[in-house]
Amino acid sequence: MKKTTAQEKVTEQMHFLKKAHVTEKSGVKSEKENVYTFQVQKDATKKNIAAEIARIYKVTPIGVNIVNLPAKAVVRRGKRGKKQAVKKALVFLKKGDKIAFM
Repeated sequence: MKKTTAQEKVTEQMHFLKKAHVTEKSGVKSEKENVYTFQVQKDATKKNIAAEIARIYKVTPIGVNIVNLPAKAVVRRGKRGKKQAVKKALVFLKKGDKIAFM
């Protein structure tokens, strides 16, 4: 029997998915190419994301790509500010698998 380390226990309890990133472009990709987009935690890895997708949605991810979007400077009502940086994961599913968000 394999011993679990403290790091593995922490990883099992963590939730790496923040929310589904639903846009017009991600909707088209999910219909045509079976690719789903999620916003994820900054410390999430491809393996963590694939494992969590498989556990939550009961599907088989065949690949995960990660995109780090940098913070963006904005001006609102004359005040300068920043939009928060985002880490997105593009999850490629096995043919025939689907994720229903609604």
